[in-house]
Amino acid sequence: MLPNHSQHKINSDERSGQSLRHLITSSDLSFAMEAHDGLSAAIAQQAGFKALWASGLSISSSLGYRDANEASWTQVVDVVERMADASGLPILVDGDSGFGNFNNARLLAVKLRQRGASGVCLEDKGFPKMNSFVGNRHPLADVDEFSGRLRAVKDTVPDMVLVARIEALIAGYGLDEALLRADAYADAGADAILIHSRKSDATEILDFARQWADKLPIVIVPTKYYKTPISAYRDAKISTVIWANHNMRAAISAMRTTCGRIMAEESIAGVEPEVATLEEVFGLLNYDELSSAEDRYLPKHA
Repeated sequence: MLPNHSQHKINSDERSGQSLRHLITSSDLSFAMEAHDGLSAAIAQQAGFKALWASGLSISSSLGYRDANEASWTQVVDVVERMADASGLPILVDGDSGFGNFNNARLLAVKLRQRGASGVCLEDKGFPKMNSFVGNRHPLADVDEFSGRLRAVKDTVPDMVLVARIEALIAGYGLDEALLRADAYADAGADAILIHSRKSDATEILDFARQWADKLPIVIVPTKYYKTPISAYRDAKISTVIWANHNMRAAISAMRTTCGRIMAEESIAGVEPEVATLEEVFGLLNYDELSSAEDRYLPKHA
């Protein structure tokens, strides 16, 4: 597995970047699945997803932190590297607000690209940020200052897909402010716009898409308006849908159930048929390659 990973790093970074760009700019609706470590990335790849979303919420949660920039950018970069190695898929990284000003944002982008990421998404908030679904304190960054962050990333890592995430609807500023910011971020070099909402229906997202008129690809995160049919996004010419945190939330649910049963039953016999077999774990992480490599590289004893 390690030789394949090394070759992936050397030969396919550029290809992954091109693949993510194609997915986001294609006229066909595409999907990116959340992952937060190497294991979840490998599972998403095995399921057939063509791109990953390195979720700030999920990575923070898996590290035991809150999604409020409590995890450092270096910790996030390390996790993204494991995801890239385990999956070989193009990864769009949730870069929060860039972990500071333009200089922090461009440093983050450089390090993410070096570790195998294909794109970064920056949101127009200050640092530290708070998760968009928590509370009402979501001050927006100055448009010109945030545009500078975007330009710095684009100038420094021009082959990286750059997604500008607009939080105007989250902060209660409305559609006009969201469109104004989208125009400014397009001028600053963004490759796509992520428009975010925490309402339980997609009305304001679809309104934005209509008025935006396909100037740049639109990326959405329907965590709260999950009942909206996919056909509505296709009709609105949405580019990409991110399933943003479901691997992490599924893992919490499954682990809680398993821990509770083992505690109550004082036995693993009841849960054994319901969890992945060790053979599945070994297959997912390509233990066969290691076994073959041992035969090739370790000395043979009589």
